[in-house]
Amino acid sequence: METVSQNKAYGGTQGVYRHASTSTGTDMTFSVYVPPHEPGVTMPVVWYLSGLTCTHANVTDKGEYRRVCAELGLIFVAPDTSPRGEGVADDPDGAYDFGLGAGFYVDATQAPFAQHYKMWSYVTDELPALVAAQFPADMTRQSIMGHSMGGHGALTIGLALADRFKAVSAFAPIVAPGQVPWGQKALGGYLGDDKAAWRKHDAVALIEDGARVEALLVDQGGADQFLEKELRPDLLRAACEKAGIALTLNMREGYDHSYYFISTFMDDHLRWHAARLA
Repeated sequence: METVSQNKAYGGTQGVYRHASTSTGTDMTFSVYVPPHEPGVTMPVVWYLSGLTCTHANVTDKGEYRRVCAELGLIFVAPDTSPRGEGVADDPDGAYDFGLGAGFYVDATQAPFAQHYKMWSYVTDELPALVAAQFPADMTRQSIMGHSMGGHGALTIGLALADRFKAVSAFAPIVAPGQVPWGQKALGGYLGDDKAAWRKHDAVALIEDGARVEALLVDQGGADQFLEKELRPDLLRAACEKAGIALTLNMREGYDHSYYFISTFMDDHLRWHAARLA
C-alpha cells in the first residue's frame, strides 16, 4: 500500500492511499480519516460510497465529516467508485452514467466489464481486509453510508450484509435501480438481461425478497433534479412500510443533489451511526 498524501486534521490523520487490487486488477485509490486516539485503541469504521462521476476525493474535499469523526471517534473510509487505468472499459458513448466513475458497486459478469468491474468484491471483501490490517479499526463495529449511486451501494450492501453493518444511511439514493433509467442501463450493462440477477443489487427488491435491517436513515433534497425520474424514495418508503423496517426519510426542501446538501446533513448521519456503533 502506497501513501499518496497524509495531513493532520482535527488532531487526527487524513490520508489518501493507493494499492494494487486483486479484485479489479488495477491500482485503486481510497481515503481514510483516522481520528485522534490513544495507542492501542481501535475505533469503529464508517464506510462512505460516492456517486456517479465521483472518486474518493469528492467527499474528502467537500463532505465536512472530519470534525464530527474526531469528536465521536469514527474512522471514515471512502473508496473510489470504479476501477481506472489503461485497458479498463468505459461507456462506448462516453456517457457519465456508466463505465469509469460509475461502477454501481456490483461484480460485472458481462464483457468487457467483467475483467475489472468487481466493485462489490472490492468494497465488501478486499478493502475491508486491507483497512483491518493497516489501520486501528474495530471491524466488529462497522456502518455504511453513501450518496446517489453510492447510496444505492450502501443500501444494497447494508441489506445484504445486515449482520456486518450496525447502521445504514444514504443521501439521495437510487433506491430501485431496476425501475429507473440509470439503474436499468448499469445493471443491464454489467449483469446482462437476467433481471433476477439485478434484484440482488436493488434495495427495494432486496426488501421485497426478505432482506431486513432494523432501521434506515435517508435524506433527500426536495429540489433534487433527479428526484422523480431516478431516485424514487417513495418506492423505498412503501417497501419499508410493508416490511416493518423503521425508515426515517427526511425530505429537505430547497436542497439539490450536490455536496452542499450532503455537507449540511453529514453531522446528523454520523451521529446517527455513532449511536448504533457505540
